[in-house]
Formats: sequence, structure tokens, C-alpha cells
Amino acid sequence: MAGSRPSSVSSQSSSQAFTSRLLLLLTLLPLTLAAFAFVLQWRGGLTDPVSRWSPDHHEFPGMETTSSSTASSRTKDSGCTDLLGRSHYPSFPYYRNWKFDFGSDLKPKICITTSTSAGLDQTLPWIFYHKVIGVSSFFLFVEGKATSPNVSKVLETIPGVKVIYRTRELEEQQARSRIWNETWLASFFYKPCNYELFVKQSLNMEMAIVMAREAGMDWIIHLDTDELIHPAGAHEYSLRQLLSDVPGNVDMVIFPNYESSVERDDVKEPFSEVSLFKKNYDHLPKDVYFGNYKEATRGNPNYFLTYGNGKSAARIQDHLRPNGAHRWHNYMKTPNEIKLDEAAVLHYTYPKFSDLTSRRDRCGCKPTKDDVKRCFMLEFDRAAFIIASTATEEEMLHWYRERVVWTDKSLNIKLMRKGILTRIYAPMVIVQGLRESGVFSNVIAMSQTNLTEFLSSVENSDSSKAAKSVVISSRKIGQNGQSQATARRVLQISNNASFPSAVPPESPPCHEDIQVEIC
Repeated sequence: MAGSRPSSVSSQSSSQAFTSRLLLLLTLLPLTLAAFAFVLQWRGGLTDPVSRWSPDHHEFPGMETTSSSTASSRTKDSGCTDLLGRSHYPSFPYYRNWKFDFGSDLKPKICITTSTSAGLDQTLPWIFYHKVIGVSSFFLFVEGKATSPNVSKVLETIPGVKVIYRTRELEEQQARSRIWNETWLASFFYKPCNYELFVKQSLNMEMAIVMAREAGMDWIIHLDTDELIHPAGAHEYSLRQLLSDVPGNVDMVIFPNYESSVERDDVKEPFSEVSLFKKNYDHLPKDVYFGNYKEATRGNPNYFLTYGNGKSAARIQDHLRPNGAHRWHNYMKTPNEIKLDEAAVLHYTYPKFSDLTSRRDRCGCKPTKDDVKRCFMLEFDRAAFIIASTATEEEMLHWYRERVVWTDKSLNIKLMRKGILTRIYAPMVIVQGLRESGVFSNVIAMSQTNLTEFLSSVENSDSSKAAKSVVISSRKIGQNGQSQATARRVLQISNNASFPSAVPPESPPCHEDIQVEIC
């Protein structure tokens, strides 16, 4: 017993010493870390989280801004860089360092064709949004602003994008198309403005089919650059996934269109700022559609401002042909088509106030009720052209706010509860993410490195004069460069070569109280 007491005392003292050291360590450790953090803060190595993530400072983890020198260099690269640079909305850079060049093993292969004169501020978000959802190739038939060197050079550097210029050679090639000797598009020949564009789009679609087959594409879609595919209903937000689930015996897939409902008159970037859309008739119960028709129309000629019959995707196969800008057809059979119950085309219709004057400036018709019928197929386009041609800036803005902008929040909420209006945020999030990640500004910056050499080669090239000789009419061009519009022979085709007329842009179904001729 006497021998055990010193051992017990010794163990107690060693335990007390260990406890004291542990307490000392636990006391010194936070003090040391606090001192280290203070030194970093004092030397500028660590920003204050309170000020960093305050409401006035939109920077979150993973969103570190570039240096001022980089930002200034981007600003000098192009006039589009500011608009296509970072937005005012915080988002995360999911797409940083993405190649956007999908491998050949990804199926199905999808291509989009368009005829456009838009600038980079509209075209780049349109292209890369569709790349994100699974489109691999683009056939851009460009004219107007889109043919300028600072725009076309950027487009040509994007993987999977083929730019086709509307040169005299292209016009002569399209003048030999079999379409001119068939009846299905004949009612649109030799008319101005929208009719001429409709013919031009059909001819371009015909050429795009050949390009798509050569590129090994499985599906082809015709879209305008103010339209985005919304692949709702797929297992993931993927157009590729959506089309891969389509049965093999289906030749054409129809996407009903939704129409944008802008809530402000100062929208600058529609793809990033617009989230409210009006649903298509095909995606609504009939009683809901007709029961709320007048409130949803708001005094306009129709439920939608412009077309309501959607767009379509066609499976690449033998004898495929366009059937106007909205549909496809086949020379040897009637295509087996399905209409999607959830997926849609989001049509950003007159989203900017400047769209009134831009459409006016592209058409030389007289601003009268009779003459605009020669130029425009839809009633709202006719009314918008007349207002833009005859009214003052203030009157135009008042008309735009009354007919296009959805400022009545109580009405908006009511129609959203009814299912007429809906919020769709996915395109906004994707485009904002692309912009925040610097995808658009990087594409522009990369193209600028060779822009000077490009301009020099164009000026010194012997073929530059021919390239600048752009013909943008839908009239056929003969071997002598003369129009054959007045000399075209009467159509003479056999009965078995007769096809249904091309599908024009059509308005949604009218309410029974609306005059039939307006619809």
C-alpha cells in the first residue's frame, strides 16, 4: 500500500501537466490564426467578406473579376464587347474554359440553319445557348450587318459554324433550284418584304439540307436568331436528349412557339432580361385559351403578336425539302410528324423598342393599309410598320407600351394563375452564365488577332469586288445578270409532282367574336 501512493501521485501530476499544455495550445491556436488573418488583411491579401458580398458588390466565390488592364483591353477589341461582356446580374462561371466543340460520338447530331442580318450582340448568345443544349453545327446565311468584317470574322472562328454569304454566285445557284418550277411556293414569288424573305429562307433551307447531309447530321431545324429552343420535357435540359427519345419512324417534330411578354420598354438584352412568355394554344386547354382570349390579346389583332404555328425539326433523309420557314416536307412521301407536349420555341417578339424602326427600315412599302398587305403576312406587323412610319418618337413609345409591354402586374399574375403566361428562366440563366464566364468576349478577342490581316487581304483581293456585289432579292438571276422575273414561263408540272402549298406564318385560332379576315 505504501509503495502505490507515489505512483498515484506521479500519474496525477503528469495528467495535470498534459491538461495544462492542451489548454495552452487551444488558447494560443485561435490567437495565432487571428493574428495571421489580421496581417493578411492589413497587407491587402484578404478582402473583407462583409464588403465583398454586400448588395453593392456582386462578387461570390468563383466569380473573381479580371484585372482592370484585361477589362480595358477587351473594351478596345470590339464595340460588341461591352454588351457581350459581363452582365449586371450575378451568376457563376459554369462554362469557363469550355470548348463547345462536341465529339463525333455524340448522337444524334443536330444542326440549325438560319437567314440573318443580326449583329454579334444577338447572334453570339443565340449560337452558344444552342451549343449548350446540344446543337453541334450551324449554317448561317448572312447578309446586311452580319456580313461586315468585324461580325463575319468572329462567326467564322466559332467551331461548328459555317457562314454562307449572299453573293451573286449564291443567287445564280439558287436560281437553278427546282423550287422555281414547282407550285408549293409559287404564291410567294416576286413579292416584297416578308414574302421575299420567306422565299429566300426556303431556298437557303434547301441548300442547308445538302450541307447537313455532307456533315453527317441527323436532324435539321430552321430558326430565326430571335428564337430559342426550349427542350422542356426531356430527362435533362438537352435538345439532343429530347430528339434521341423520338421514335425512329417519326420524320418531323413540331415545337409549338411561346411568345415573349416583355415587362419593360428599355430591354437591351432580350435573352438575358426576358423571362415571361405567353403559352401556345397547343399547350393550353381550349376553355382556358378562349375564356381568357380578350384579356390575353389586350386589343391587338390576335392572341399572339405574330405567328403561332411553331417551328419544326426534320430527320435528315432522302428527298427531304423545306415547306416554307416553319415546316419540312418530302418529295416522295407525306412526313410522319408529332407535336411535342412540353418543349417549345421561345419567340422573342418585338422585345426591344428599336425593333419597330429596324423592321420599318428593312421594307420600302408605303405606310397604308392596302400597301402593307403586299409586304407583311400578319396583321400586327402591318400595324407596327404603319406606326413606325407615320408616328413621332413619343407616339411610337406610347403605342409600344400599350400593345407590347406588359406593365399591368395584376393582369400578369391573373394570367399566370390561369396558365396563359409562364415564367421560363433556363435560357436567361444559361446566357447570363455564358456572358459572366467571358465566352462571348473571348470569342471576339480571339478573332481580333487576325482581323487586321483579314481586312488587308480583302482590300487587296481581286475577288473583293465580286464579294461586295451582294444581291438580296428573291428574283432569279440569269446568265447575263438580268432578272428573269417577267420572263418566267407559266408553271407546267405533272399531276404527280403537285404538292401542298408551303406553310406560312399563321396566327393562333381566333375567338368567335373576332373578325375572320383579321385572323
